This record gives sequence, C-alpha cells and structure tokens, in this order.
Amino acid sequence: MPELPEVETIRRQLAPHLERRTLERVEILDPRWTRPVAPEIIAEQLTGARVERVGRAGKYLIWELDGDRHLLIHLRMTGSLLFDPAQDTPHTRARFELSGGHRLIYDDPRRFGTAHLVHGLEARQRYLTERLGVEPFTPEFTAAHLRALARNRTAPIKSFVLDQRKLAGVGNIYADEALFRAGIHPLRPAGQLTIRQWEALRVAIEDALRAGIDAKGASIDDFRHVDGARGSFQDRFLIHTRAGEPCPTCGREIRKLVVGGRGTYVCEHCQPRPRRRSAPAAPS
Repeated sequence: MPELPEVETIRRQLAPHLERRTLERVEILDPRWTRPVAPEIIAEQLTGARVERVGRAGKYLIWELDGDRHLLIHLRMTGSLLFDPAQDTPHTRARFELSGGHRLIYDDPRRFGTAHLVHGLEARQRYLTERLGVEPFTPEFTAAHLRALARNRTAPIKSFVLDQRKLAGVGNIYADEALFRAGIHPLRPAGQLTIRQWEALRVAIEDALRAGIDAKGASIDDFRHVDGARGSFQDRFLIHTRAGEPCPTCGREIRKLVVGGRGTYVCEHCQPRPRRRSAPAAPS
C-alpha cells in the first residue's frame, strides 16, 4: 500500500503537470471508486474544474479545485495515477482529459482505491479529522503528544503506529523501519513506552519517512510513479522483508513475526522482546 513517502512522491511529481490545468473531460469507469456517490455525478461536477493545487494529508492525495472543491483520493493497495500514458492499462478505472492536450488515468487492479469530492474547507477538514491523527513533520508531532495518545494502551506499539486515527501516513514498511531504528520491539505495549523511547521513535519515524521520500518511495508490488517508473527505497530497507538475513547493526538473524495481522520484521537482539509481567500470586 502506498504510504506517506509514496503519496508525497506522487504529489511532487503530479503537481507541476496538474496545477493550473482544467479537467476538460472526466470519465469514471468504476462505480466503486466514488461510492456511495454515482460516478456520473462526480464526473459531471469535475468536468470543467481547474486544479489550483495538489496537496497531501496522511495517505490522501488532495486536488484543490476552483470553487472551493476538494477531491480526496486514497490509492489504497494498488492504485496509481499515470500522466500521459501511451495507452490505457487493463485496469483503468478513470480517465481525465486535461487542458494542453494531456491526459491522466487512474489505474487500480484490486479496486480498493477511493475518491470523494467535498465542498468547502470545513467539510474537507471534517472528513480528514475523522480519519487521520497527528501528521509527522508537523509541530504537533511530539513525543509528549504520542505518549498521551498511547496512555494505558495495551495494544502492541506497531499496531498503534499503524492506526491512522492516531498517526497519519505510516504503514507496514515504515513502521518496521522506524521501530528498528528506535530499538523498540513491535510487540511492546504502546502504553509502556517511556518518554525517552517515544522521542527515539518520533525521530525514527521521521527519519524513515524522509529516507523513503528521498528514494521516491518503495515499489514492492504495484507502486509506480506518474510516469510508470518504480521507487527505489526497497533497495535500502534496513529490516523490512529481510527475514533470514543478518541485522545491519549486530549481524544476528532478522526474524519475521505477525503483529496485528501484519507481517513484521525484527532483530530481537537490537529490539529486545518485552518481558512478560508476572501474574499476581493467588491468595493463600
């Protein structure tokens, strides 16, 4: 699934091509993309709209349109936006004819992606606030804030980091990379982290995300740039997908676990497994 670095990469690549252009013709071929609103309604409302700015919030790509309209696109697992492709792909779900003779297609083999058109900044903010927590690289992204969110939480820290309502933009890849950098085992209960560990994790999350952005994202499965090229962060993983290989820090074998239903990679020497707390003795 495209995570914050992949979506930010697409935003940076798409913005120069899309901003200040008009959507002259819009065809939405898959009704699931705009559900529950009929695709014909969204296509009609988008036709003739001018794209003022391409933004991002968490894993959402945001097209800011004239008339205070906002198209919120989530690529989910396999969605891609391709600029000026030679032809449609077998999984083209939407087509956009742009001013200047250009075109953009939305491709999505598994059809999990979504697009929602909202009217007004207040509606946009309400939509995002209901779905997204604190964003990395913002002043609100502090160790104290994260610790407060996790207070008394017994869920594993990896599950906490993956909860978009708590922390926006981090998915499976960058959670593994950040927890390794911070030296925190993914099974450690989120509510048990010290403020020092939260600060280490905060820094590690931003470092991992920044590395992913610098590498223009990771292409393990379907992620592609707007020109169809692949990202390169998968060649720089410290731990993710490297089960059986030596840890880059200590040389011990990297293990694969399952945490919250997600494949998880860990060095249990550099990221010590949390000790089980002893049960209280039964009364005599």
